[in-house]
Amino acid sequence: MTPTTETHGYSTNKDPLIKRLRRIEGQVRGIEGMVDSDRYCIDILTQISAVQAALDKVALGLLTDHAEHCVIGASEDDRPEKTQELMTAVARLMRRG
Repeated sequence: MTPTTETHGYSTNKDPLIKRLRRIEGQVRGIEGMVDSDRYCIDILTQISAVQAALDKVALGLLTDHAEHCVIGASEDDRPEKTQELMTAVARLMRRG
């Protein structure tokens, strides 16, 4: 029996996704530098807001990929479970803050 590799909805967008996450990582390091340099609070908060917005875009893209690949593409038997999984993830994202 040959092992099968499971694909995920984001598999086709993996390289741009990693690039975006690395850019966000750089923004977070920049915020750390701002705090270390005693920058003005509002400037730091503005950068935090930008990082949160960038992460929200990543999350929305992942949710879309999951819906298209894992929910719509699921077998009839698996679709209710995959739909519930998606809705749980949406609820978790909406509760932040």
